[in-house]
Amino acid sequence: MNGRVRDWAEKERALREQDRGLWVTAASFVLGAALGTLLLLGPPRPLAGPGSIMMPAALVAGAIAAAAFAVSTLMHRRGETSGMPRWQTVVSDVSSVAVTIAFGGVTALGTLLAAEVFANGLQGISLAPLAGGIFTGVASAVGGRLAFAAGVDLRTVDLAALLFGFLIIGTMFAMITAVDPRWWEHNFSQLGGGEGAWAFNGTLVVAGLLIATVGSYVGRDLHRLLGDGALRRIALVVIAWVLSGAALAAVGLLPITQVPAAHFVAATAALVLFVVAAVVTAVVLPPECSRTLRATTVAVVAVVILVVVLSFAVRLFTITALEAIVVGLALLWMSTLVRLLAILAPDVSRPSEVRSPLRVL
Repeated sequence: MNGRVRDWAEKERALREQDRGLWVTAASFVLGAALGTLLLLGPPRPLAGPGSIMMPAALVAGAIAAAAFAVSTLMHRRGETSGMPRWQTVVSDVSSVAVTIAFGGVTALGTLLAAEVFANGLQGISLAPLAGGIFTGVASAVGGRLAFAAGVDLRTVDLAALLFGFLIIGTMFAMITAVDPRWWEHNFSQLGGGEGAWAFNGTLVVAGLLIATVGSYVGRDLHRLLGDGALRRIALVVIAWVLSGAALAAVGLLPITQVPAAHFVAATAALVLFVVAAVVTAVVLPPECSRTLRATTVAVVAVVILVVVLSFAVRLFTITALEAIVVGLALLWMSTLVRLLAILAPDVSRPSEVRSPLRVL
């Protein structure tokens, strides 16, 4: 009997969340359409390019998605930090702010990419203010719905998926808008030069922020799993991920066309620090989790070595292809990590009994 009651309560809760999600979708559409129409008042504009609708639409949709995530977080996870010491609350709040920024960035870039794709398929089309507002409303509705749903119960695996999606969307937009159509003959860093450099460089900066935030959530899951006794080791894991994210952000802040030497140093640091973070994380994980991750790590390293040899010794792959393969394998490894943590780590928050992190270090 109790089981049936619990099942019904879960269904009721799921139905309420579904209703809220629909209301958020509708509200995001109406607000996005209204703001978009107001911002686009005047003569018809093209979908993409100078003076087009895509930038105002992206800014509105990104802001609405960020607001939806913030509202959802306050509604569903307001008491998550209750009982936590001040330092743990600050880490949680800073991570939430970073994710809010990321959701805004992902939605904005997704809107820009959609506008470019539609513009290529609908050559010469121009949209009146109301039509542009509807485009903005649809983008806002999609971003708002996804962001609100993520705020209900944000997990590390959700953050990793957000990182993957953001990297793919940002890179594709940078490729479509690249000034040099033959950039791929050199490397991905060439996308960070020219008029549209902000797209690729901005993607790297926000991706670095996301990697640092993923590291914070990995630390949260490890603490839920291992407790205060492992705080020192967990702190090392979080610091390694934060440094890796900071180095990746530096790659975007130091374009190869302006400061090639600093760009190369930052890119090398990002790769090395990612490997360090991966190793430290694998060491801290419990044995039953480490076996799976260790096997994945060995396989990934072996493939990377093989691809490097084929790229430089045999010249089978270009530098661009090598970079794509290495990044793809790194994301595969991270996906394995967060899925293992999703299986093993408890879902409930775990306040630390350590009042100051300085006592741990």
